[in-house]
Amino acid sequence: MALARKVLETIRKYGMLARGDGVLAAVSGGPDSVALLHALTAFKEESGLRFEVAHLEHGIRGEESRADASFVAALADRLGLPFHVKEIQLSRAQAERGAGNLEALAREERYRFLTETARARGLNKVATGHTLDDQAETLLMRITRGSGRRGLRAIAPIAQYADAVLIRPLIETSREDVEAYLAAEGLTYCIDRSNLDAALLRNWMRLDLIPRLKEKIDPAVPARLARLAEIVRDEDVVLERLARERLPETTRAGELLREPLLAEPRALQRRIVRLWLEQHLGNLKRVGFDHIEAVLDLITGGAPNGHVALPGSREAVRRYEILTVESTHRLSLPETYCYPFEPGSELVVHEARMKISSSVVAPAGVMTKDAFEAFFDADELPGALTVRNFRPGDRFGPLGMTGHKKLKELFIDQKLPLNARATLPLLVAGEEIVWIPGCGRSRVALVASRTRSVLRVRAARLGLGLQEANFA
Repeated sequence: MALARKVLETIRKYGMLARGDGVLAAVSGGPDSVALLHALTAFKEESGLRFEVAHLEHGIRGEESRADASFVAALADRLGLPFHVKEIQLSRAQAERGAGNLEALAREERYRFLTETARARGLNKVATGHTLDDQAETLLMRITRGSGRRGLRAIAPIAQYADAVLIRPLIETSREDVEAYLAAEGLTYCIDRSNLDAALLRNWMRLDLIPRLKEKIDPAVPARLARLAEIVRDEDVVLERLARERLPETTRAGELLREPLLAEPRALQRRIVRLWLEQHLGNLKRVGFDHIEAVLDLITGGAPNGHVALPGSREAVRRYEILTVESTHRLSLPETYCYPFEPGSELVVHEARMKISSSVVAPAGVMTKDAFEAFFDADELPGALTVRNFRPGDRFGPLGMTGHKKLKELFIDQKLPLNARATLPLLVAGEEIVWIPGCGRSRVALVASRTRSVLRVRAARLGLGLQEANFA
């Protein structure tokens, strides 16, 4: 039994099975799955493995597919194996969803059934009948779709799906060898006529393209393609490990840091972005190459603020040197606010989650280097004090400059994110903005030798010092 030996070699090469494992074999009734089941049970006794059989009936081909289910049930009975079957109406499920690829939906339903059955039966492995030819077809499909390295790994010999481990013991066995084995052993199987429809891409590749390639180039083309997928998988493991090692250096508290990311090669940038998105989104379902490239363009582009739409009503948001993942349903920016502010009082600005406090002090020792503290000649302030947020057209006369500067330009120079600009409280005396916490004070009401009364003003974020707040 050459096929059984080949399967055993593949199992050992990838460490697919260990003594005492429980295996649920996915058997459609077609040649590949029938060969798989017989090959596995050939060394059942000596391996100490426990086998059971599962079959999902999609309800697409009517009596023909129900006959397949009966065939698999009888096969399991002859081999003395427990049998599990489930019938679904795939077309109805597709209609209820309103859209979706039928083949992808069938694959999703099949794996859900297999993993749920394995869990219920206490089986830790699920074996499928994917062959070397399936590997070649999958790789060709991924190439034509423009897949990256991750897609070119094609079908993994061993993979995790939900809480079950998927194994593909036939992944290094050609379909030709499968058919020869079945013929030599006199084993019967079912034919799924939908696999003969060349209008479907995979079927066209199997029935037309690959035979032409084998005839024109070499009969070993499928094996060469499968070898390419293996090389890509091995290299992908190395690159993934490097990306995971670099991820902590390019992130901080869930934020992606622009400068250290750009120091990495482009190939690692893509992988780091993928890992970062996966952390925030929970999975990478529906996240494609275009999403990754759009995020990278956002990072490398000239605009300091911007966003990129992501699946699941989320978006990647750039604010100067950092990126975050946020919900597109986040709260809108606050409306304008303006509160009177009496010297010597405290004011909690809930919109900014900040507290502004003030006190009147003696003129001596009023120097400060703290950007969140300011001193003013109380008698020189040009009007009543108010605390408000930014208005379009606001101008500011910074200390050390002549004339005034648009507040928007000041915020840009200091790389203040858009959301912080909208909430940041401004101290206003009369019509003059005299202090912007964290950004600077104006030339107005400077403390001088003649000053008799000093107003000291401090700002702090509620719950932590303002210095800890993220304004950049």
